[in-house]
Amino acid sequence: MSRSRYEKFKQVLRQRQHDMTLLTDQVHKGQNISAMLRTADAVGIPEIHMVQPSYGHLLYHNTAGGSGRFTGNAVYPDIESGMVELKNRGMHLYAAHWSDRAIDFRAADYTKPFALIMGAEKHGLSDYAAEHADDHVTIPIIGMVESYNVSVAAAIILQEAMHQRQKAGMYEDKVLDEEDPAIKDILFRWMHPKMVKYCEKHNLPFPELDEDGDIIPPKDPKYRQPGQ
Repeated sequence: MSRSRYEKFKQVLRQRQHDMTLLTDQVHKGQNISAMLRTADAVGIPEIHMVQPSYGHLLYHNTAGGSGRFTGNAVYPDIESGMVELKNRGMHLYAAHWSDRAIDFRAADYTKPFALIMGAEKHGLSDYAAEHADDHVTIPIIGMVESYNVSVAAAIILQEAMHQRQKAGMYEDKVLDEEDPAIKDILFRWMHPKMVKYCEKHNLPFPELDEDGDIIPPKDPKYRQPGQ
């Protein structure tokens, strides 16, 4: 692990936006979930939320350029529980949905805590999500198509959110408490995924890291580098 890469990880972690997230309403195609994970990482979202589709399994493949490793996910059995959870966290719920009360996506205020709800590929947003969302946002279209692909639409809206937050200084460096156990856990998971699997398999705590992000060899013989 190079020192520059270690510093990059810490810089990314400092800029994470813990009051901004994405909620998928039964989006089921793996490539769309992967694309949204990639976008989430790019704009600083630490965790996305997903509703289990009514058929099949919620799966995403390793097509997100490794972004799934840096962005967590929470899965809910239905849209109601997902929206209630995010509402309880104090988040304003924006739904990408055309309606009589919809506003241009650029008119929304993304500097306040919010979650963006994206509907399923074929059927769009569920009736419950449309009814209980705080606001609806739309992306102008002048061509023959009726809508953008769900992952493309999410990227367009979240880029606007990032733009607004950058202008408000919300991505400026924050203090990172490197002694915080939660921060140490995240950094270790990002930097040493193979050792993470080894430690979890053998029920071992993560070893300490040096100033370059390299593992300080534990004295306990139970530890060894995976593959040795």
